[in-house]
Amino acid sequence: MIVGVAGHVDHGKSALVRALTGVDTDRLKEEKARGISIDLGFAYMSGDNGDIIGFVDAPGHHRFIRNMIAGAAGIDVLMLVIAADDGVMPQTREHLAIASLLGVKRVIVAFTKIDLVPNDWREAMLAEVREFLGETKFSDAPVFPLSNRTGEGIDSLRKELVGMTPAAKSRAPEKRFRLTVDRCFTISGAGTIVTGPVMSGSVSVGDFVTVSPAGLSARIRAIHAQNRPVETGLCGERCALNLTGDGITREAIARGDVILDPVLHAPADRIDCRLNLLASEARPLKHWTPLRVYHAATEVSARAALLQDEPVTPGAESRIQLVLEKPIAAAAGDPFVIRDTSGMRTMGGGRFIDLRAPQRRRRTAGRIEQLCAMEVQNNADRLRALLKAKPYYINRMEFVRDHALSERAFRDLLKDTPHMSVGSDMVISKKTWRTLYENAHGALKAFHEKYPEKSGAPAACLVAGFEPRFPKEVSLKVIDALVQAGFVIAQGGVFRLPEHESRLDSKDEISWARMLPHFKGEGRFRPPRVPEWAELLHINESVIRRILKTKSRQGVVTEIITDHFFLRETINEVATILDELGRAAPDGSFSAAQLRDRLANGRKLSIQLLEYFDRQGVTLRRGDMRRIDRLRLERVVENASVEARSV
Repeated sequence: MIVGVAGHVDHGKSALVRALTGVDTDRLKEEKARGISIDLGFAYMSGDNGDIIGFVDAPGHHRFIRNMIAGAAGIDVLMLVIAADDGVMPQTREHLAIASLLGVKRVIVAFTKIDLVPNDWREAMLAEVREFLGETKFSDAPVFPLSNRTGEGIDSLRKELVGMTPAAKSRAPEKRFRLTVDRCFTISGAGTIVTGPVMSGSVSVGDFVTVSPAGLSARIRAIHAQNRPVETGLCGERCALNLTGDGITREAIARGDVILDPVLHAPADRIDCRLNLLASEARPLKHWTPLRVYHAATEVSARAALLQDEPVTPGAESRIQLVLEKPIAAAAGDPFVIRDTSGMRTMGGGRFIDLRAPQRRRRTAGRIEQLCAMEVQNNADRLRALLKAKPYYINRMEFVRDHALSERAFRDLLKDTPHMSVGSDMVISKKTWRTLYENAHGALKAFHEKYPEKSGAPAACLVAGFEPRFPKEVSLKVIDALVQAGFVIAQGGVFRLPEHESRLDSKDEISWARMLPHFKGEGRFRPPRVPEWAELLHINESVIRRILKTKSRQGVVTEIITDHFFLRETINEVATILDELGRAAPDGSFSAAQLRDRLANGRKLSIQLLEYFDRQGVTLRRGDMRRIDRLRLERVVENASVEARSV
């Protein structure tokens, strides 16, 4: 469990941590000289059951609030320190407000310095503290009067903390690994060390990780979790990671960087979020207001782009878009805090909704519908809501990445969601899939009725009929999925229904009847080419070509070279002759001249036929001689027979 220690300056935070753990968290020379905490301090305490409780001692001075926010990242419990001789002070209020904005669920109050005030003053200050808590959502937070100097009340506080430890072990283990860096330093003989809370998932020695947003690759050499060496660091623990890799140095990694599973590396610089503007703000938040954004341990300048016409009034909640000065490593649902540009005043905070927010059309009805779906709390419910909202599909990898989910966790979500996977990276609902199938079936049926002679429709015809409308690349994936499912047949770059067969109109059928005798009989091995057909029948070449192409798609004729068609049964006969030539030869080989003599059709045409069979793999050429691949021959003849029967 990780406990964040916060409160007003000089209320005894560091002294309290020292009383609980025996560790002085003021490690900097300036901290010891000035007697106040400037940066984060860390200490650990063992519980009775062997669990380790980590303490993050945050600075109380208003100038170091950014360090306090960094310390609040990943904590399980906020221990708010209030001195009996001072009572509730400005940073007391601000620290508790920040904890609330960051989603901290549990708060305990350490009421320190009770040895410095008389009993009646103590009771008055206790009443003030409870009144203050009553104004917040932490009204039931326990209050522990104590003295760091005399030790009074310390044991009761320690017992309370130990009792809270088991409840802190259920944080996001199903997600991918993320650790937010709050310190980076080097140790002689070990190298670069980063420390911080594990926000989600787990990591083990030997794992490869990425330093984001820089994108540096690293390997985990060693891990300390809760101040002891381990093989695996878990969600909810404070870990120190010994990193190694090209470019991994103390100077290359800064506070606010995130060490994460390489799959999650996709920095964001335009984020839609839900904002709660504090009621203490004097003015509404207007469009394009400059501010400072604090996420985990990072701090970045930004502008607030409103997603509504009116400014956000103090005390209100609203969606805004944060346009960041530089990208950060984040996940959907992460909490954040905003402060004014001077960093002196906390303005509000909330949670990230969409890390890939659009720059344009961000207020449209469709976009608002999508954001509403993204704000659904439960992951499974959110997935179902997204599939019902525009654009009616999700990219699998983007959803997994932006929510820091493991593959197993995503598969579990899909089990409870009626869906169809389209390709390897797209998911749609079953309802949308049925609609798309009906769209495709209707579009193809209409096309076949209008153009019965054509074998199928181009992809554009199907895409134009899809409702909902998808981007072109997504629509093409849908068509591929329809083909894979057998609902649509892809043939020659066009698409048709399984039951469709291209057919000639009555006029073309008459022309085909005139052509058919010339394909048979003694001239079957030397049929006319398209120009010769046109001259013979006094029909335009384009008409002849259309007729023969249609018959080719039906499997009646075969085009061996451009504009030269043979009956399919004649091709089968030639194949049989080739087999006979091969069997008659001692070595199984034969020449083009031998085929020419059997067919009596001339050397050029015989060679064209042999080259056709070469392309089919039926004949294997060696110089001027060829051999038969009988297995391939049987398959070609069998397929031709099936096609002929189907026609």
